[in-house]
Amino acid sequence: MKRVVAISMLVFSLVACSKQDAGQKGPYLAKIDNTSITQADFDREFKALPDYAQQVFTNASGRERFLNEIINKELLYKEALKKGLDKSPEFSKKIEEFKKLTLVSEVFEKEIMAKVRVSDQDIKDYYDKNKDSFVIATEIRASHILVKTEEEAQKVLARLKKGEKFEAIARAVSLDTASAKNGGDIGYFKKGQMVPEFERAAASLKVGEISVPVKTQFGYHIIKVTGKKTGAPIEFEKVRDLISQKLSGEKQKEAFDAYITELKKTYKVDINKDALSKLDQGPAKTDNPEGGEKPAEEKEAPKKDAK
Repeated sequence: MKRVVAISMLVFSLVACSKQDAGQKGPYLAKIDNTSITQADFDREFKALPDYAQQVFTNASGRERFLNEIINKELLYKEALKKGLDKSPEFSKKIEEFKKLTLVSEVFEKEIMAKVRVSDQDIKDYYDKNKDSFVIATEIRASHILVKTEEEAQKVLARLKKGEKFEAIARAVSLDTASAKNGGDIGYFKKGQMVPEFERAAASLKVGEISVPVKTQFGYHIIKVTGKKTGAPIEFEKVRDLISQKLSGEKQKEAFDAYITELKKTYKVDINKDALSKLDQGPAKTDNPEGGEKPAEEKEAPKKDAK
């Protein structure tokens, strides 16, 4: 198992070191035919390992094991060349795909990431303008209509959208008879008093908003939040990183979209809508290179029962 881990780490280091200077010299630690493994090679590959993996090879015996894994990698590489695996069409395709992914990553870093900056003032301004978003509701008051199936829940939702009163529908159809007689009102509840799916849905709603059908172990709920008791906003320092990540993501998307828009002015993009429409029929399975396509069997994903 340790060997598998070590080899996996070396594969990682091979990829990570692909951008490093391979011409560094130093005393050789091992030779395989006319290929030398130098101290610089060893150090470069070692530094490319994650911190937790480096701990495995810190002592003298660990360093020797690590050197042996580098040797093993070199032996496998030489054998692959000897067998001409680098000449295979499959290898060429992998190289091209690796080049494409690497270059896409490079242009993304240089043209988008490098130009996106979120300042401390941006973060503070967002916090000040959205303090309500950082207030934790200590208690929520809600009403709900409980039905057996999603189809029934959708019908309830349709009636509400047409203007029917929530309370009237709750009294007429809700399976929760205790709350139904009160127009669906269940009063205030604190965290942990309701099933998680119900709590999450209610917490995401503003006062007066009505949810989409929410599935729990009891059936399907249409939830209406009618009140919230809130505490003080979460301190700025506790949400600074969260805001920074949010703003950074938004700016990255804006920069990306703008960059792609400009690229489309330079390159001609032609979408074959006829061929695209045929994809709606599902993926095809080819039995032989000549054709013989058969529609792939469609499978319905199983639905998990929420608790």
